[in-house]
Amino acid sequence: MLHLRTLAALAGLAVLAGCASTSPLPSIAGGSSAAGYQLAAAPGASGSGLFGRSDVSGTFVGQKIAQLRGDLRALEGQIGQRAGELQQARSIIVQNAQDYYTRVASINARLQGGTTPGNPRLVQEWNQAQAQLSRIDGSVAQLTELSNRVATDAAMTNYLLDSIRSAYEIPGAVEEDHHQLAALQDDVNRSKVQIDRLHAEINQEVSRQTGYIAGERQDLSMLAMAIKQGELHSGRGGAMPAAYSTASVSDRPLVIIRFDQPNVAYEQPLYTAVSQALDRRPEAIFDVVAVPGGSGMATSARRHAERVMRTFTDMGMPRDRVRLTSGSGSAGVDEVHVYVR
Repeated sequence: MLHLRTLAALAGLAVLAGCASTSPLPSIAGGSSAAGYQLAAAPGASGSGLFGRSDVSGTFVGQKIAQLRGDLRALEGQIGQRAGELQQARSIIVQNAQDYYTRVASINARLQGGTTPGNPRLVQEWNQAQAQLSRIDGSVAQLTELSNRVATDAAMTNYLLDSIRSAYEIPGAVEEDHHQLAALQDDVNRSKVQIDRLHAEINQEVSRQTGYIAGERQDLSMLAMAIKQGELHSGRGGAMPAAYSTASVSDRPLVIIRFDQPNVAYEQPLYTAVSQALDRRPEAIFDVVAVPGGSGMATSARRHAERVMRTFTDMGMPRDRVRLTSGSGSAGVDEVHVYVR
């Protein structure tokens, strides 16, 4: 009888054991059972951070980490987009520069061989070259806007880093929260390095292209005068005309043009002197002074001065930066003095 009761009791224990084996057990890996947090993420969880995890602990700090990581992911996407915009702008600049140089070379070749003054075909090619240079200028303006957007991205990384540092001070966090904050901080710092490098690269490109455009605009002005005359100028390093002289002292005329013969070729030396003055003082203003010769014929000196004024206009100089006046002198021929102030 006792034997039968013992068997029944053992059978009952077996049934209970079977039921217990199918009931779920709580998972408290990595935390305290009293806290009741489930901190361990399943292997292969998406997102960066410690061991590749971006799990949320359930604390306020954990929720803050998830928000900051979302902001970082959006920022990382923008970095790639900005880099693509830089490469696209560079490609457009290269294409327009190639077309520009092709047209300028064609114009120079025609002028070298000799052509008619004001050849309309060369004028048309010059206009097209100027348009292509303007397109490059437009690409530089786009790069400047891109630089501003990247500067905003850099400010965003500073905001994220400040937010992470502040999150360390928030009470109620668990150890895993601080591990996640450290990993997130590393990710933000890596993004900051990328953004700073990209920003510097864009600014260097803007500076290089701006200097290039300024130089080419000056060369285009010289080319316009050459087309107008139907021949190339003598170029750099050539002898200056006898009717031309420059002053080395700032309170004296920058240029003195003596009209002692017909068709005085003053344009190239004037352009060189004015360009050098603008290199030293980009905001310079010029006075063109008509000085009549010994005969006292102020009218002819005025006409010469007006011609010099038109040359300034051909150079692309704004009219409000050039002033025409009359003076007096003791020279035997009409002169035009150019002062810089």
